[in-house]
Amino acid sequence: MPLPPKLETATLAGGCFWCMEAVFTRLKGVDKVVSGYMGGHLPNPDYNSVCMGNTGHAEVVQVTFDPAVISFDNLLEVFFAIHDPTTLNRQGNDRGTQYRSAIFYHTPEQKLAAEKAITNEKSHWPDPVVTELAEAQTFYAAENYHQDYYANNPYQPYCQFVVAPKVRKALEKFGEQMQG
Repeated sequence: MPLPPKLETATLAGGCFWCMEAVFTRLKGVDKVVSGYMGGHLPNPDYNSVCMGNTGHAEVVQVTFDPAVISFDNLLEVFFAIHDPTTLNRQGNDRGTQYRSAIFYHTPEQKLAAEKAITNEKSHWPDPVVTELAEAQTFYAAENYHQDYYANNPYQPYCQFVVAPKVRKALEKFGEQMQG
């Protein structure tokens, strides 16, 4: 009987968690994606407090993945392809520290990989890369209505005009790594 895969966790912030979740759930080797909050100082934050900008948390996705199928480096490649790491505390019209670009590493190996990826990204952008690199802290899952938001609300205007283009871009660029 084969052993179950050894799963790892990655926590990434690249703007609205609905966008990030919609892409990462489609990657082969990803077991689970949970939208939530990390990087703040207030215990048990909720969406309203995070959106007010007073908690210090970023909207993140916590990705559980099988490194035998998709590597952390591959996750970072997708991460940098679907958001702009040069805009401080915003993505598009979403503004505030909760929308910052950040990689929350769980292991020393992830920290090294993230440092390398950030350095590499600097050559791809005309503006400075402002992606924060920090050790993973307590993860707080977002409210249930935020989970699988794009899948459950594909015709909501934000999903049609912001999330869907990011999903299309990921499918075009990473088609062989995507589940469709």
